[in-house]
Amino acid sequence: MPVGANPKREREFRKLDKDFKQEGRYRGREEEVAARIVNKQRAQAGETLVPRAGKPTGKGGAPELPIDGYQHLTVAQICGKLEGLSAADLKRLRTYEMAHKKRKGVLQALGA
Repeated sequence: MPVGANPKREREFRKLDKDFKQEGRYRGREEEVAARIVNKQRAQAGETLVPRAGKPTGKGGAPELPIDGYQHLTVAQICGKLEGLSAADLKRLRTYEMAHKKRKGVLQALGA
């Protein structure tokens, strides 16, 4: 596991590695696949330390967005919070959504 992974992610990595070996999946690549899965989870949860170049970041290297907890909201929740945002904020959300989840309902609400 990479430096900076918390104990929960370490446990997940060890469990995945053990399960893959017992099941005979990914022969010879069990550790690599387990690490990739855990690293993807860390990145999605904003736990990685390296911010993307040129983008303002918040806690844990996650992008600074005008809606708190945006990454974890549903389409309906996001649409309910768009009113009153500036054109620049809407553009930032549209750019983030296009680069990440690409949810059709959110993109329509953002005018993409």
